[in-house]
Amino acid sequence: MRYQRVVLYLLLGTAALAMMAPLLIMFSTSLKPMDEIRGGSLFALPQAPTLEAWGKAWAGRDGGSGGLSGQFVNSFVIVFPALFLSVGLGSLTGYALSLWKLRFANLLFAAVLIGLFIPPQVTLYPMIVLVRELGLFGTVPGLVLVHVVWGLAFVTLLFRNFFQSVPADLMKAARIDGAGFLAIFWHIMLPLSLPVFAVAVILQFTYIWNDFLLGLTFSGRGSQPVTVALNNLVGSQFGEQEYNVNMAATMLAALPTVLVYLFSGRLFVRGIAAGAVKG
Repeated sequence: MRYQRVVLYLLLGTAALAMMAPLLIMFSTSLKPMDEIRGGSLFALPQAPTLEAWGKAWAGRDGGSGGLSGQFVNSFVIVFPALFLSVGLGSLTGYALSLWKLRFANLLFAAVLIGLFIPPQVTLYPMIVLVRELGLFGTVPGLVLVHVVWGLAFVTLLFRNFFQSVPADLMKAARIDGAGFLAIFWHIMLPLSLPVFAVAVILQFTYIWNDFLLGLTFSGRGSQPVTVALNNLVGSQFGEQEYNVNMAATMLAALPTVLVYLFSGRLFVRGIAAGAVKG
C-alpha cells in the first residue's frame, strides 16, 4: 500500500514538474539581463534579477510603442461582452432545447452542434463577408460578435447536457404554479446551474483570451487583442531579439487566465463533478 502511494506521488510530481518547468524557465529568463542570457545557461538562476524586461514588455522599449498595455485593455474590452453574451445566450438555448418540448428540437440541436466540429479556418471567409456587410469589420463589436457565434455551440451543448439531468417533475410543478419560460429559467434553473455557469465562464474566458486567429483576422489596428500584440513583439525582425522581454511579455499575456484558474479552480472542479461536461 505504501509502495503504491510512493509511485502515485512520483507520477504526480513528474507530471507537475513537466507542466511547470517551461513556466519556471520563462520566469527565470525574464528576470535576467541580456548579458547574462548570452553568457549563461538557459537553466541557470538569475545572478542579478531585474524587472526591467517586464517594464519594457508592458510599456514598450525605451518608453515607446511595442508594449502590451494598450492591447491588454483591448482584450478585456473584447472578452467581457463576448463572454457574457455567449454564456447567457448559450444557457437559454440549452435550456430551451432540453426542457421544452419544441418541434424539431433534435434537428435544431444537431444544426447547432455542427458549428462545434467545423474548424474556424473553414468558415473564416464567409464570416469575414458577413461581418463586413454588417459594417463591423475591424471593430471591437465585430470581434465580439464573432466570438459569440463561435462560442455558442459549445456553451449550448454544455447547458443542454446539464439541464437534461434536472427532474421533469420540477418543471411540471413550476408550470402548474403558473411560471413561464423565463420565470422557470431565472428562479429555478439558474440557481441549480451555477456550477455549470462557472465551468462555461472559465472555459470561454480562456478560449477568447487565448484566441489569436480571430483576433488577427477581425481586429483593426486600434482594437488588436494582446495575443496579436504578443506575436508582433516576439516575431519582430528588427533589432536584437531581447529574450527576457519576450518571456516577460508571454507571461503577462498568460497572467489573466492563470489567475482565473487559481481563484476559481474549486468552482471548476465542482462544475465538472456536477456533470457539466457529461455527454
